[in-house]
Amino acid sequence: MSPKGKLSHADGITTKQLLSWAEFENAIRDEMLDYRHFIWRGQASSSWLLEPTLDRLLKKLGKLSDDNIRENHLRRFKYASRGKRGKNPHNLNTENEWWALGQHNGLSTPLLDWTTSPFVAAYFAFYPETNENAPERAVFGLSKISMELKSSEITAAWKGDKRPPILEFVEPLSDENDRLVNQGGLFTRSPDGVDIEQWAGSNFKGDTSYSRLIKYSIPNSERALALRSLNRMNINHLSLFPDLYGGSKFCNLDLLIDKY
Repeated sequence: MSPKGKLSHADGITTKQLLSWAEFENAIRDEMLDYRHFIWRGQASSSWLLEPTLDRLLKKLGKLSDDNIRENHLRRFKYASRGKRGKNPHNLNTENEWWALGQHNGLSTPLLDWTTSPFVAAYFAFYPETNENAPERAVFGLSKISMELKSSEITAAWKGDKRPPILEFVEPLSDENDRLVNQGGLFTRSPDGVDIEQWAGSNFKGDTSYSRLIKYSIPNSERALALRSLNRMNINHLSLFPDLYGGSKFCNLDLLIDKY
């Protein structure tokens, strides 16, 4: 038991149950400031899995194990995109580039959004007003270097014909996603039907030396303070969404949170 909350570590995964927003700010400054290879993701409920929207949708439909449904879903999106990407669209040469375009435009995909900033991640954890009455929000930190090295080992040993069960990092160079630039964004793609915490725990089983994945749980009651603090850092919808949508959401939040 940590004097500042619960702490656990197993299979390369560290979980810290914090008691306040201030503890999160201190943890990033005191423990994580030098670790540039970590990427970050915020979720409105600490109980939600690190799984993409497509896996969540297929679970509901009872089709998570259907090998062809993802391929057909992407093919339909490619056809649906014809004539809708402007006069001289950037060439998309890989499957993951198409998935990234879809992710930006509301498509259910096998990609998960991350950012290089722990505080941008915290904003996305606390921005949603509702979180299914969960008592805590969560910010995850993922060691990109550790995951890439482990994925390289898996790929080198892989003998199958299909995609190896690796964790991929997708960083599109296309100019079609200006929000991604403002948010310091990138994506991960885990094996189909496997959430990232499950993947990390399996591939780093027994590892008690290093934190490959860190989960900070922060009380939901700290939402207003967190958002006000982040706004003072210029982390808000106005800076993260450089369009009228972002400006509108920023103004709405100013109405809802006192002294925002």
